[in-house]
Amino acid sequence: MPPALAAEQTAGTGEKSAHAFRTISEVAEDLDVPQHVLRFWETRFGQIRPVKRAGGRRYYRPQDVELVAGIRHLLHVQRYTIAGAQRVLKENGVRFVQAVGRGEAAAAEPSHQEAEAGIGGGALGDPDRAALADALEDLRACRALLDDLGRVDNGAV
Repeated sequence: MPPALAAEQTAGTGEKSAHAFRTISEVAEDLDVPQHVLRFWETRFGQIRPVKRAGGRRYYRPQDVELVAGIRHLLHVQRYTIAGAQRVLKENGVRFVQAVGRGEAAAAEPSHQEAEAGIGGGALGDPDRAALADALEDLRACRALLDDLGRVDNGAV
């Protein structure tokens, strides 16, 4: 590994310094996020750009870790959607989201529309449940009609 990416060790503790590059497994463990989620976030947030070495091995710089921590906070703690977190990043910038990751700033709560749509939490509101129940009832009625047509065509009626 090149010296620039070598893990800097703090004196006698065996821990990396705050300025050391971190592997995807170290970042995943520190932030309690699976590695595949970090790789997915890289596809959705172009601002996450870890250094990639031969063989595709990722090394996250301290500012990358702060950005990922901020995105994690927006998505997992504040329950933003991917689109909502992208909007916060676009409107407020990378430094703001990094500050969120460090705990130095706080983003506004997700919009009322996102909350009502069940976005972020995965829950359906009463209007959504009613619409789905109506659609299911319509589909069952269609199925019954098709079953009846099938019986007529087969001479069963």
